[in-house]
Amino acid sequence: MKILPPAPRFRTSLFSTLALGAALLTACGGGSGGGAPFAGLPIAPPVPAPAPSPAAPPPAAPAGRWTVGDLHVHTIQSEDTQQISTLDQVLAKAFDTFGLDWVALSDHLRLSSYDNDGRKLPAQIPFSKGMADYQVPRIKALQAGGKYTDKTIFASFEWDMATHDHGNVGILTDSPMSDAALKAVSQFEYLFTNRDPALFPAADVAAWNAKDARAFTTHEDVLKAIAWLKKNYPDSSYLQINHPSRNPGKYTAAQLREMNDAAPDIVFSLEGMVGNQMEPDRGGYNSAYTPANLPSRTYGGVDYLVAKLGGTWDALLSEGRRIWNTADSDYHFTTSQGLYSSGYAPGEYARNHLWGDIKDPKSLLTAMRSGKLFAVNGSLINALDFKVQSAKGAGEMGTEVSAKPGEDLKITIRFKSPERNNFEYQLGSGVYANVKPVVDHIDLIAGDVTGRELPGTPGYARDTNPTTRVVKRFTRADWTLDTEGYFAVTYTVKAGNNQYFRLRGTNLGTDVPNETAGGEPLFDARTPTPAGDDPVTRFNAINARNYNDLWFYSNPVFVKVAAQ
Repeated sequence: MKILPPAPRFRTSLFSTLALGAALLTACGGGSGGGAPFAGLPIAPPVPAPAPSPAAPPPAAPAGRWTVGDLHVHTIQSEDTQQISTLDQVLAKAFDTFGLDWVALSDHLRLSSYDNDGRKLPAQIPFSKGMADYQVPRIKALQAGGKYTDKTIFASFEWDMATHDHGNVGILTDSPMSDAALKAVSQFEYLFTNRDPALFPAADVAAWNAKDARAFTTHEDVLKAIAWLKKNYPDSSYLQINHPSRNPGKYTAAQLREMNDAAPDIVFSLEGMVGNQMEPDRGGYNSAYTPANLPSRTYGGVDYLVAKLGGTWDALLSEGRRIWNTADSDYHFTTSQGLYSSGYAPGEYARNHLWGDIKDPKSLLTAMRSGKLFAVNGSLINALDFKVQSAKGAGEMGTEVSAKPGEDLKITIRFKSPERNNFEYQLGSGVYANVKPVVDHIDLIAGDVTGRELPGTPGYARDTNPTTRVVKRFTRADWTLDTEGYFAVTYTVKAGNNQYFRLRGTNLGTDVPNETAGGEPLFDARTPTPAGDDPVTRFNAINARNYNDLWFYSNPVFVKVAAQ
């Protein structure tokens, strides 16, 4: 992660003025097809809530609860944090300030120069040693002392995947953050990075060499690392693909399939709603702004792989693959030295809403695999109930429901938005602008499930799903307020082919200049350098850009249609 110097912008800026003043104290909203909420940057007036309409209470939910968290959080033990984000500070932001329930720390699996408090070490050490010597003992000490005892915290790491980009790896073992788990992380670092063997205990190196060969150069070596995780920690490890399209050509659809095929219970998530949103190039997607690099842009802050209707994520879902989308902060720091900006704190902007009986890291992993999750930026919504009901039962996010051909499927969507999100003006002032996020519309998206593509066939490289379509676009004219305070809408479709349904929602109208066209998000251009190259003005422009452009994405519900 790095901050680039200012560069020209390639489309008209939304930020013709930063004289926000009191205008930012009103709520954002807008009708479908209308202008951007901060158009100008004035903000549209608040949208009155519809009158409540009677509704039956929902059926009793299974055991579990909704939780909120972040899988991608850095501390000062990552070299690119500008040495300002100590472990205690990061956890305080995540839990005390922004109310998360769980966090996976994910410092770079590289050489580290600092302990968890930012003290410079005599010499660089492998991060696995820094995790064992500093990070994990501090987490345990905090919780043993009564701090964050009701929170789930664990240490993972961000791996530089050979020939690709980054992946979050969690190795929990039977006892997360135990000596055995920490030894496993050290072994992974030795085997699957180019670290000097002299940095590891000689006895460990000898034992590891006797069992496995080092592999850290090719795509095939990445598959070997995944195979190693599956062999040793099949139920207690994961690999999440981070910011997949940030750099051009880092993944093909065939390679993503290979990774998922190698270990579907380990490689099952994509960081589609990426972090580093405070960079001028949104998400740090800083390749040249040329037509060839449009797949390496974010679209409404979302990676092209997920944001593109009928794109790579839909192609993978069309095979029935259980691959889920997540939203993470990728937090390093927000601003530094009054000059640089990177990303929001954990829970400040990006939030994963995950359902499960979550008590510890292993139950969190179980919940992540189940896929009942929706991801959101800027707290556009903070509750979502999404069901597909057939005669045989109800399917929810991450699950499958059976149906007969031609039968009616009742689709229920219920959501809430908070009274305000975390939009600050000025950024870092601690003064919230009291902006209430307002959903303009929600798209019900469907795609056919046509079966697995086979390795070696042309379909294995397929990165589109031409059957993906917006089945219905719902606006405030369609939903009503139910007795539990949810905005609710139902819709009926006929069961046809095997298929999946997913949701996408935004605060923007369907045709907002430079933001949306026909309801589809447009690529995020670089926030321009303000007159006089004033960093504070730039920070506020980036922050307003992000809160102007909010989206949520749900995981899919699959429908299995019985043969006639």
